[in-house]
Amino acid sequence: MILLDVENSLREAGFEVIAVLKGLEAIATFDREPERVAALLTDIRLGDGPTGWDVARHLRGANPTMPVIYMSGDGADDWPSLGVPNSLMITKPFVMPQIVRCPTWRQSRCWC
Repeated sequence: MILLDVENSLREAGFEVIAVLKGLEAIATFDREPERVAALLTDIRLGDGPTGWDVARHLRGANPTMPVIYMSGDGADDWPSLGVPNSLMITKPFVMPQIVRCPTWRQSRCWC
């Protein structure tokens, strides 16, 4: 449900959105067309497979300056040790303007 709300809010704000549910799907989508992805917004817990931490590390391996925002209801304590440098953490619950108006994304055209 949160994915759908975030996706709709970002589209309404004019962002192109690539929405995926699982870490492996996010990595595969990025690897197919890395030029389409200018920023990453990810939950920490993505079910079985790679976590949001893992996805961010993979994308940052290809693009060290890619903006990254993590969302989590319970993983914020791990952000200093597991998050990529210069990333942001938004804890749940949050309001959509925290995501849509985040200054990190102003130059970004695409989300994964």
